[in-house]
Amino acid sequence: MATTARKATTAVLEERDRQRRRTAERLLASSAKLSFDPLTEVDWDAEPVPGAYYIAPHRTSLYGTALWRGLTEEQRIELSKHEVASVASVGIWFEEILMQMLLRHAFDRDPTTAHVQYALTEIADECRHSVMFARMIAKMGAPAYGAGRVAHNLGRVFKAVSTHSQTFGGTMYVEEILDSFQREMMNDESLQPLVRQVSRIHVIEEARHITYAREELQRKDLGFVRRRAEQLLMGVVVYFATTRLIHPGVYASVGIDPAEGARAARANPQWRAAKVEMAAKVVGVLDRAGLVGRTNRWLLRAAGVV
Repeated sequence: MATTARKATTAVLEERDRQRRRTAERLLASSAKLSFDPLTEVDWDAEPVPGAYYIAPHRTSLYGTALWRGLTEEQRIELSKHEVASVASVGIWFEEILMQMLLRHAFDRDPTTAHVQYALTEIADECRHSVMFARMIAKMGAPAYGAGRVAHNLGRVFKAVSTHSQTFGGTMYVEEILDSFQREMMNDESLQPLVRQVSRIHVIEEARHITYAREELQRKDLGFVRRRAEQLLMGVVVYFATTRLIHPGVYASVGIDPAEGARAARANPQWRAAKVEMAAKVVGVLDRAGLVGRTNRWLLRAAGVV
């Protein structure tokens, strides 16, 4: 019976390797066919369109609040610009973490495999995306707000010690949240052309990254104790990645006290509903992978995504 069990285990592992290879080969072919150079494919010289928002008003963190009603139309547009800059700078923060996690993943594996070669291809994509986001922030004349000191330094630790589940679960979460926002942005003709162009490139290329992370995440079997530990760590990732999307400093751009603006956003049912909607798909994926449970659901509630 022991021999039979070993053969069954070997067969399962071989099938996983075949699936991993097929996925990577498909994604490499897609990358060769449909990749972008944002330095040349985004119109960086175009001037902003007067009166156009940078993200739909109902997706801003203060929409529907008393503070929102007290803003002029020009101030609302300005706030939308700074919120896009904040989300983009958090995107850079996480992409820099992700690139280092993927390098660690590739470092321990055979570079001749399609799986590792796609990891390296994704790193190249993320380098371009980080430059693209940085240029967009500079073009808008907004600060690179970042994730804040605490989250920034937690990221320093996370990128060095993350497990397989944290690497690909964290990737799934952050990329899916950004993807949900940007799919709306790229299809909304009322928004600034710059953010629509940047969103389109990111959405198209991130679709491959999400597939790679989702399938890799689902291949990992977790025991009971390990699952609880992974859930807790995943909850911390979700909490900080979500609560740092909008830096309190954005409110100062329209004359609102940052602390007051942050309190209003946290209490805003419109903003909470937007986060729940944007996170619904990826939370479901994490749940099926065993990374959502009693151990971390309280952190997901605190983040405002369930």
